[in-house]
Amino acid sequence: MTDITPTPEDSVVAPAVEAEPAPRKRPKPGERRVQILQTLAAMLEQPGAERITTAALAGRLEVSEAALYRHFASKAQMFEGLIEFIEQSVFTLVNQITEREGSGASQARQILTVVLQFSEKNPGMTRVMVGDALVFENERLVTRMNQFFDRIESQLRQSLRVAAESAGSGTPTVDANAQASVLTGFVVGRLQRYARSGFKRSPVEHLDAALNLLVRP
Repeated sequence: MTDITPTPEDSVVAPAVEAEPAPRKRPKPGERRVQILQTLAAMLEQPGAERITTAALAGRLEVSEAALYRHFASKAQMFEGLIEFIEQSVFTLVNQITEREGSGASQARQILTVVLQFSEKNPGMTRVMVGDALVFENERLVTRMNQFFDRIESQLRQSLRVAAESAGSGTPTVDANAQASVLTGFVVGRLQRYARSGFKRSPVEHLDAALNLLVRP
């Protein structure tokens, strides 16, 4: 909102003189990019927001479409910015889990929890994660989001192989691959249900009970 600064006078402002609006502050370098991405994510939280035009985004920000393109070469690049945020947020936590937690089964449980909690806190990002927001966008965005879940599944395989070996499995790799596939499908299903319920069905609903069934200690 624009700040209103009274006109400075030595004594009293004459009744007929109205306050002059202060000049709009120019965002610092990088702030406008963040603002654009935050606004895009917020718009994705609204019902029927599977497709958002740059005109609508510019209107929400009260800038011209040309102003958007000074910060992003295309709308696809804006979505790439959201995907980068998802990747960095989730995998930073995943790396912390694998570094501090020795139990493979516990690693797997915590990784699943991190992804689902991130989704719950960022509903607009969930539409990106499940691909709903990317249907009319560049195919490379869908590919990149698929690679995110491939990375999650790969890390689950590593963690679960450790768990299978600790449990004395004769086929730890086979067991870990099968279980990682099931758990990845579980996560994707929870995200899809959350998005398609209009964010009414929490992705972490009964999570502990579900993980007790899916992840062997």
